Amino acid sequence: MRYIITFIQLIFLAIFIFLIVKGPMMMWLAIYAASLLIAILFGRIYCGYICPMNTMMIHLDNLLSKLNVKKKSAPKWLESGNFTWLALIVSILAMIVFKKVVHINLPILLIWLLISLIITFFYKAEVFHNLICPFEPLQRLFGRYAIFSHRVNDEKCTACRACIKVCPSDAVVIKERKAAIDKAVCHQCSNCRTACVKNAISYSK
Repeated sequence: MRYIITFIQLIFLAIFIFLIVKGPMMMWLAIYAASLLIAILFGRIYCGYICPMNTMMIHLDNLLSKLNVKKKSAPKWLESGNFTWLALIVSILAMIVFKKVVHINLPILLIWLLISLIITFFYKAEVFHNLICPFEPLQRLFGRYAIFSHRVNDEKCTACRACIKVCPSDAVVIKERKAAIDKAVCHQCSNCRTACVKNAISYSK
């Protein structure tokens, strides 16, 4: 399963790179827009499978883990979660201003890709995913209505916390001695399902 997911991620990364070189980059924003509608049915699969930032962050994070690089938790000024909306608004305004005034298509996706990698050097993955990424607030908004999502079978769950350790978006919490997954935050990456030795997690309606 992990190899299939990695293959899908790399395919979309290749598409992203192709659009950077050949264009038009607006095509990628169209993919993102379509993913919001898909999120209502299948959850935030854009974040887990399509997003080039996430794919690059995964590989960089794996390398840093092997080098025993310690990561920080989120700084207090980010904890409100409002920065993602600010980042989204500023990104849109910057694109409009550069287009209208300077007559340049601002490579906003590349800028945020670079920012995501820099942040990965210093902070845990969920800091960027949940508190900084400008693409996160809309994904969260649509993802909370997902019909299909990763869910925990309370009868099988032993609260071993294995799922929490592998979740890149901090979507898993322990409630009443059982794990629970917040589908608004979940990237549907299947890390938790793979890590669960009790087969207590499934992707279902």
